[in-house]
Order: sequence, then C-alpha cells, then structure tokens
Amino acid sequence: MEIRIGVDITNKDRIKKVYKKFGEKFAKRVLTPNENPQKLPNYWAAKEAFAKAIGTGIGKECSFLDIEILKDKKGKPLISPKTLKKFNISQADISITHDEKNVIAVVVIVKI
Repeated sequence: MEIRIGVDITNKDRIKKVYKKFGEKFAKRVLTPNENPQKLPNYWAAKEAFAKAIGTGIGKECSFLDIEILKDKKGKPLISPKTLKKFNISQADISITHDEKNVIAVVVIVKI
C-alpha cells in the first residue's frame, strides 16, 4: 500500500483574470461538464493537488480533464470514481478551503 499527499494554493484573482479573458474556451480546457465554472479556482487547486499526489503534475500523463471533482450529498468535494479508476487509485480524500484571495486544496490518495 502506498499513501501520497498533494497540496496546492491558487490565487483566485489570477484564475478569474484568465477566465475573464478567455471565457468558456478556458473553462472547457479545465473543467468537465459536471463542474461549475463559478468555482473554477477551487477546481483548479483541487486538480493541481491531485496531480501532485499521483506524482505527475498537470501535463501529458494527467490533464485537467482527466480529473473530475464531484460533491457528495452534503456538499463535500470528492474525486470521481472514474478518475480513481483511470489512475488505479483505491481511495482518495480531498479538502478545499479558501479565503478572499486564495484557495488551498489537499488530496490524500491510497494506491494498493
């Protein structure tokens, strides 16, 4: 069994500026259809943290669209089962927090 952790901090204004400049074109390169563009900085941080946890970062082996963040019935973020299967991960947990300027995401994964 292998446990890995990924962490990311994202400046909300930086992501919002890019979104404002490129709009839906940018969102479609980062978000799956199930993810809300209004929460783009949160998803960005979460996906970066996940990619760090699996050891690849965002790039050829793992793109933003390979990672999908969903919410459970209570609104807690979770990594989609499809994403876990793609990267052969048996379990993952994610936490996202933010203030006015930044979003921080932490992902813990278990590979068997």
